[in-house]
Amino acid sequence: MSHPHPELGPPPKLPKGGLRVTPLGGLGEIGRNMTVFEYDGRLLIVDCGVLFPEEEQPGIDLILPDFSSIRDRLDDIEGIVLTHGHEDHIGAVPYLLREKPDIPLIGSKLTLALIEAKLQEHRIRPYTLEVKEGERENLGPFDCEFIAVNHSIPDALAVAIRTGAGLVVATGDFKMDQLPLDKRLTDLHAFARLSEEGIDLLLSDSTNAEVPGFVPPEREISTVLRNVFANAHHRIIVASFASHVHRIQQILDAAHEYGRRVAFVGRSMVRNMGIARDLGYLRVPAGLVVDVKTLDDLPPHEVVLVCTGSQGEPMAALSRMANRDHQIRIVPGDTVILASSLIPGNENAVYRVINGLTRWGANVVHKGNAKVHVSGHASAGELLYFYNICKPRNLMPVHGEWRHLRANAELGALTGVPKDRIVIAEDGVVVDLVDGKARISGKVQAGYVYVDGLSVGDVTESSLKDRRILGDEGIISVYVVVDSTTGKVVSGPNIQARGSGIDDGAFGSVIIKIEEAIARAAADGVAEPHQIQQLIRRTMGKWVSDSYRRRPMILPVVVEV
Repeated sequence: MSHPHPELGPPPKLPKGGLRVTPLGGLGEIGRNMTVFEYDGRLLIVDCGVLFPEEEQPGIDLILPDFSSIRDRLDDIEGIVLTHGHEDHIGAVPYLLREKPDIPLIGSKLTLALIEAKLQEHRIRPYTLEVKEGERENLGPFDCEFIAVNHSIPDALAVAIRTGAGLVVATGDFKMDQLPLDKRLTDLHAFARLSEEGIDLLLSDSTNAEVPGFVPPEREISTVLRNVFANAHHRIIVASFASHVHRIQQILDAAHEYGRRVAFVGRSMVRNMGIARDLGYLRVPAGLVVDVKTLDDLPPHEVVLVCTGSQGEPMAALSRMANRDHQIRIVPGDTVILASSLIPGNENAVYRVINGLTRWGANVVHKGNAKVHVSGHASAGELLYFYNICKPRNLMPVHGEWRHLRANAELGALTGVPKDRIVIAEDGVVVDLVDGKARISGKVQAGYVYVDGLSVGDVTESSLKDRRILGDEGIISVYVVVDSTTGKVVSGPNIQARGSGIDDGAFGSVIIKIEEAIARAAADGVAEPHQIQQLIRRTMGKWVSDSYRRRPMILPVVVEV
């Protein structure tokens, strides 16, 4: 199995007749999925998603793929194929279209409706091409065929890309639910037909490659949900992804059966469920869904609230309820259902929300104590079955952390894919398909691009390090006025501490040390403000470390008079 090397340089020119595959996100992480295909000087992008921040990225709203490697080639892009409507596959589209608004978007009806609603908020009117499973479209030199796959959102598609270099299949996110709620199966017949043609490179979803067996059918959750509804005697609050139409349908069906009314809470939830209802993907009995403002007029045992926040996102409705920072107040007897999986990295945030809800008296039902979620990604048994159908000549695991990618690679090897034709890459690693073999040929820049409010890309890793220090250790400011000629102290040092855990009265001894250090420097002819700042930072830093074993941010301010 080939794998990336940290010393990889820029890739050479793509050989004539070769296909270049460059993942800009989604490898080594869950999210930020984006892959660029290049053939004959033209580019095709499959997915353009976001990654959600973790605790060590304070203040960050979203993390985008790095567009720098294609920024000077935007005119070469034939289109962006969107496999389905989840944020980790469509969320970064507005940020790429800001740079070139007329790049065509290709996807299924629901996927395009979700991204169009998102783009409307960015005041972008996209050019879209709606496709269905079984259809083929020529996008420049890329002959694309779209294949139905089952996932945790309706209308998901895989894409088969034909070029002169061969046939490449990108699965997107998929599983093989044999009893799907919408009766839309993963089209194994189509994959078998492509296998007969010869799949030269398969890019396959890796998220559940470590999980043995097969994913249980989605419909098994309905029985569990009905039991929860039957035993709940107060309000029911359900947290789910804002795009999980199948799960919301099950909630609506249970609410209708038990005589409850449903209100959607949160802008994205209201928007997405409205789109799904209008397009016929969500069946809503008349009078079932009401405005959240009317709930006060209903008795608690007739109320169901559906909101976002199943991943512990701090600004989502459920987290704010847990923190008593929302108009909806949790009271004893409420039942809260977290109807989703735990995305790796979110565990602490989710359990913090569960504890907060439990503190206020809620009965919290989650994946750990009830079967209220099944995954949208194929487990190991399904992947083995899938590889035996597809028989790819080359395999590239995608969409997953390192452990998922390696587990998926092992599954491919078990089904007979030669190990020297299994490519384990990471974001930015360039893979060329030339003469029927996939090889790593170089690496391009593919770091994190942070969205912080209206700022895109301005926050750096250094900025985040400063934020972490401020959050963990606090800040100490030292103000000194010095004579511009002699460098001697005219006023100060004045010291202010915030969040450092050090009482202001403790600074007496270090003030003397700073004065002595500045005096010695002045005697040596050091009067330049920057040098004095560095001297103060070293002196204060050593004192804090020796006295408290802490490392706060130290901000020296030197004013000359």
